[in-house]
Amino acid sequence: QVQLVESGGGLVQAGDSLRLSCTASGRTFSSYAMGWFRQAPGKEREFVASINWASWTYYADSVKGRFTISRDNAKNTVHLQMNSLESEDTAVYYCAARYSSYSGSRSNYYRDSDFGSWGQGIQVTVSS
Repeated sequence: QVQLVESGGGLVQAGDSLRLSCTASGRTFSSYAMGWFRQAPGKEREFVASINWASWTYYADSVKGRFTISRDNAKNTVHLQMNSLESEDTAVYYCAARYSSYSGSRSNYYRDSDFGSWGQGIQVTVSS
């Protein structure tokens, strides 16, 4: 399993931008699909965005056009750029990893069960 550490969370105002980062341990990061999920108070954890080893991306409808996921394999890092933040984006954001062994260049991963490794989570609070 890969170890994941999130960074970049905080308190911002509605309309602001924020970039989350997730750094992974290990030497095979480039073969992993990576994802971001979030959990708001009193709600189930939900999918936000994912990127596979071929940089094929997939987004939840609620963030499409506002959030961008990207990866930097040289730094074992995946980013989530969040623009035009809304109070509804307030949640704990989790980074997740799935070992994909360079298969499925256009595969979309969006279920909790698609991912085997998880970070501790980081708080994002958007004030209105």
